[in-house]
Amino acid sequence: MIQGRIWKFGDDVDTDVIIPARYLNVSAEAELAKNCFADMRPDFAREVLVGDILVAGKNFGCGSSREHAPIAIKAAGIRAIIAESFARIFYRNAFNIGLPLLESIEASKGLSDADGEDAVVDLAAGRIEGKGQVFSARPIPDFMAKLIDAGGLVEYIKKVKIGR
Repeated sequence: MIQGRIWKFGDDVDTDVIIPARYLNVSAEAELAKNCFADMRPDFAREVLVGDILVAGKNFGCGSSREHAPIAIKAAGIRAIIAESFARIFYRNAFNIGLPLLESIEASKGLSDADGEDAVVDLAAGRIEGKGQVFSARPIPDFMAKLIDAGGLVEYIKKVKIGR
């Protein structure tokens, strides 16, 4: 279960908005987190709390394939992203670093004015609670859940190799 405040974003939020190019000269996660959404929501990095939930519209994470974008979001404290849809490369990059994503048109639309309100996400069940409502999302497939539980693809591979 993930419980936190909602940070609401619209459609077509691209990776240049998530982490502007001028901040890509560092790879330290904490530094990337400080500049997450720097131009769109300058208060984001200062106010986000560990456990918060990002809710967006269609095509979240479009644009360039930089993996810095999901890293910055996760390092800032976001523990799940719910959107109508995700850009495919962002989707894969997020799971590769252990950041869970849920696709739910109804939650995205139902939480459209829920910025700052609390929500609860059950990843295994694909259940999202917010604004006194319950929304459904496609549950994360088991093999993808294993990546998240391990902390991402690299950590998962390390565990598998050690387990042999």
